[in-house]
Amino acid sequence: MNAKANSSSSSSSKEHVHALFENIAPKYDMMNDLLSFRRHKAWRKFTMRKMNVQPDQTALDLCCGTCDWTIAIAKASGTGHITGLDFSQNMLDVGAVKLQNEGLKEQITLVQGNAMELPFADNSFDYVTIGFGLRNVPDYLQVLKEMERVVKPGGMVVCLELSKPMWQPFKGLYYLYFERMLPMMGKWVAKRFDEYKWLPDSLKLFPDAKQLSELFRQAGLNGVQAYPLTGGIAALHIGTKEKSQQ
Repeated sequence: MNAKANSSSSSSSKEHVHALFENIAPKYDMMNDLLSFRRHKAWRKFTMRKMNVQPDQTALDLCCGTCDWTIAIAKASGTGHITGLDFSQNMLDVGAVKLQNEGLKEQITLVQGNAMELPFADNSFDYVTIGFGLRNVPDYLQVLKEMERVVKPGGMVVCLELSKPMWQPFKGLYYLYFERMLPMMGKWVAKRFDEYKWLPDSLKLFPDAKQLSELFRQAGLNGVQAYPLTGGIAALHIGTKEKSQQ
């Protein structure tokens, strides 16, 4: 009975998150800029420097949303093929317009799919990334295990995600903004209060940077590194898949 209840709860949460992103897709980029004060762009640039993508390398970008990071990786790789996966078709539709405008439709393949059950073979990509999507999945460790499975030996698993500031008074001010003001801005600008109230709610249960590092290790990744960003309101985590033993 408990198993059925948990399964039902997980299914309900999945449907809620799917509907949420389907609804906010048209104004997702504008709201990201507004709510993060455009810091998400600086965080992504920092991440790209740490990744150091080389020409012709391949990547899978999970929860790719409207494809900003997918496009950045494609440009860094030159001619390397990049795949973007998201469970929201509305998000992918917005991203597809960007690919057309950037002339990247041949280099990037967009797939509607589930990050917890990736439709790709083992050892397929040089990089597997997830940006601001891990906290929205039902099972963080399962997604990290799937990322570890499909990345090549020696390849990187990369997660850029919101995190939890640890020091006061910044922590108090941040949570005041994130829990009270952010949903109201979503209501005023995007006309979506409930959808933007989900963001602080989703962070409450999400691991802090240290706990997420441990999940990376549990997923089988080595050399895990964590970088707090902007006072800890976001964090970059990078882990490497062990190279095959000859």
